[in-house]
Amino acid sequence: MSAEREDELKEKEERVAKKRPPRQTMPEQPPDIRIKNFNEVALGFDEETAVLEASRCLACKNKPCVEGCPVEIDIPGFTQRIRERDFAGAIRLIKDANALPAICGRVCPQETQCEELCILGKKGEPVGIGRLERFAADWEARHAPEKAIETAPPTGRRAAVIGSGPGGLTVAAELAKRGHQVTVFEAFHKPGGVLMYGIPEFRLPKEIVEREIEYVRRLGAEIRTNVVVGRTVTIDELFEQGYDAVFVGVGAGLPSFLNIPGENALYVYSANEYLTRSNLMKAYLAEYDTPLARSGRVVVVGGGNVAMDSARTAVRLGAEEVRLVYRRSRTEMPARAEEVHHAEEEGVIFELLTNPVRIVPDEQKRVSAMVCIRMKLGEPDDSGRRRPIPIPGSEFEIPCDIVVIAIGNKANPLLTKATPGMDITDRGYIIADPETGRTTKEGVYAGGDIVTGAATVILAMGAGLRAARAMHEYMMANDKPD
Repeated sequence: MSAEREDELKEKEERVAKKRPPRQTMPEQPPDIRIKNFNEVALGFDEETAVLEASRCLACKNKPCVEGCPVEIDIPGFTQRIRERDFAGAIRLIKDANALPAICGRVCPQETQCEELCILGKKGEPVGIGRLERFAADWEARHAPEKAIETAPPTGRRAAVIGSGPGGLTVAAELAKRGHQVTVFEAFHKPGGVLMYGIPEFRLPKEIVEREIEYVRRLGAEIRTNVVVGRTVTIDELFEQGYDAVFVGVGAGLPSFLNIPGENALYVYSANEYLTRSNLMKAYLAEYDTPLARSGRVVVVGGGNVAMDSARTAVRLGAEEVRLVYRRSRTEMPARAEEVHHAEEEGVIFELLTNPVRIVPDEQKRVSAMVCIRMKLGEPDDSGRRRPIPIPGSEFEIPCDIVVIAIGNKANPLLTKATPGMDITDRGYIIADPETGRTTKEGVYAGGDIVTGAATVILAMGAGLRAARAMHEYMMANDKPD
């Protein structure tokens, strides 16, 4: 296409865009109400609002939004169906590419992926793609939850999936659709991985996670819980049991700590433990006996989504005061802007350009305070963000009873140490081809945080989609004995 033709089309799109309605606002629980419950904050679109939002889509021929979607959903296609009130057709088209639409519609960072490439966003606000995906998934749950599922005829091949997080569930769904016998092995007593133990109820209700997992089961995948691969069984033993290919999607679940004096005091939690006790083990419900320190003054260290989840959980558990300590400025925060905004609305106090120096325990070895130092920003570091530099003599103390460390996770070595022939990096992550997920061990594929380090749900799903395609080709290329 000539440059003149491209300019002509762009001008046409801009003229059409000006006639479109404004981006529709998602209704939410008011802050003063939601801080007293664990119900979902965002309430979703009704049919009329969804149709109105879908009418904003320009139906671009080159579909730039699809380029930003790791699981390659036909976004203009499903949006057009919503506009036409063909809600069943919309969710059917979404599920051709994505087995977890209700989850992605809630936690996927659309603003930096599909919506970032939306043409409407060049001059105004992009189409609310994530909100429309959520609407379609929720509509199906209300109107057609038990629809029959068609899959390919059985191939006679067997695949093992280690980990039932977003990457593992995606692999399981894609391989089951292709007619393979799939078994998912999960270490915890409930499947879902980070979707179940990491993301709070107010952001991702567990009944929705369970609903999406049930869809994967209905595709034909078997899920076995309480199986710790690397201890209960090894990857080599899975091959001996007759599996033809294995996907490793165990995430990066080993918490990182600050390594400062006093960090071993009582009531210093990793975010993993704090959120797992609250989410998977339901410590927020009175009828459960899961122990978790409540009330008091809470300090959360970190600036990502997990830090926001931890701080907002502390608010709902009755904390008198919640402070979030982050060593850079708000501009450098990796958390989604929406999550930061919600935390501020809910009363979380941000201590920006601040870094912990030590934790002060009392006579009973319990947390009593955190000593911090003020920071200033220097030149960008390897992450592309400006490096925080301590300001001499700026130390100060924050009184607190609970500290939650939310500064990221590392690779757990349990499985990799038990798997000879599978190469890892010097940081313990599995080395895998980014396009296929293929590892250095024959028949073994990997994707998600155990390969890339901590990332997003949708990126893990994208890795799972690519790995499933490669595993299918691998298994079908090998003849099965009669």
